[in-house]
Formats: sequence, structure tokens, C-alpha cells
Amino acid sequence: MDFLTQTTHLHITTWVIALVLFLVAAFMDRNSKGRKITHMVLRLFYILVIITGLALFIEWSSSDAMQYGLKFLFGLLTIGMMEMVLVRSKKQKPTTLFWGLFVVFLFVTMFFGFKLPIGINFLANM
Repeated sequence: MDFLTQTTHLHITTWVIALVLFLVAAFMDRNSKGRKITHMVLRLFYILVIITGLALFIEWSSSDAMQYGLKFLFGLLTIGMMEMVLVRSKKQKPTTLFWGLFVVFLFVTMFFGFKLPIGINFLANM
């Protein structure tokens, strides 16, 4: 496999694991030690997602800089909302708005990810 394929697979793997860890942490008891550990591991995966996403952005942004830039921005916003949900729920503050923004930003990020040339072609006609 070439570097681009490896980076793409690594990026997909890291964001899938990050989403699973986020959902696990979000639905755990907010005061459990397991949630704290899961949240810290999730923060490591945030960094991995950003690094692999940045590598793909640098590699591909010359072909369509605006769309790749928007995907990168919405990816960062998705990660931000994930963190806001976990931190605000830990502090027992309302999280409904952040859950909604998380879903919207995740959808937009995945839409761009699938639509762009290195994504899956099932959204190519849009």
C-alpha cells in the first residue's frame, strides 16, 4: 500500500475508534473512574484524528482547497462538540445544544469526507 492509502485507512480507523470511545464515555456514569480513563484515551484519539486528517489535508488540498478546508474545519468542530458534551455532562450542565451541534457537524464532516475524491463514491452524484 502506498502512503496515501495507509494514511486514509489510519484516519478512518482513528475516527471510528474515537466515535466509539465518545459514545461509551458519554453513556457511562459521570463520576466513574472508567469514564475518566476513557475520556483521556479519547483525547489521545482526538490528536491522532487531527494528525492523520492534517496529513490528508496537506496531501489533497491542492486539488480542491476550499472543500478540504471545510471538511477539516467541520472535523475540528465535531471534535470540539464531543469534548463539550463530555465536559459539560461531567459538570452537570445542559448538553442538548452540544449533542445537536455534534450530530450536525458529524453529518457535514462525513458528507464532505465521502464526497471528496478520496472518499467513497456513493455520494459522488451530489
